[in-house]
Amino acid sequence: MTSSDGNVGDARRAATAFVARERPEADLGALALVVSELVANAARHAGGWWRLTVRTDGQAVVVDVDDRSPAVPTARLARFDGLGGHGLNIVRELFGPVEILPRAHGKTVRTRWTAGRQTRDTAAGKDPGNVSGLVGHEP
Repeated sequence: MTSSDGNVGDARRAATAFVARERPEADLGALALVVSELVANAARHAGGWWRLTVRTDGQAVVVDVDDRSPAVPTARLARFDGLGGHGLNIVRELFGPVEILPRAHGKTVRTRWTAGRQTRDTAAGKDPGNVSGLVGHEP
């Protein structure tokens, strides 16, 4: 799905419908929030155009959002005045590391949920400071 096919809400609905069929054990609420944040970030910070791809890979659900900006997104301290700073932090909390894959005309922001993954709040012994993403190249 691309920005010309719909908006953030349409992307969220399409992603959750697909994953409900393919991986019913997945946390659809977390998926909806992750898709919303990544697509909204692309729309707001990367020129407006985006392409969402959601696929399964073994026991994982992979979410890719392509945009046309080469700028690497960075997590910021969350602001509570309505001016943002929550998106990548939310994605990392719910799905884990975020990969930034440079492309010829922009980038792909990728994250994945793996069956059985627990959030930081429920995982025993998980390091709460380990929320940094990975900058790399597409295989």
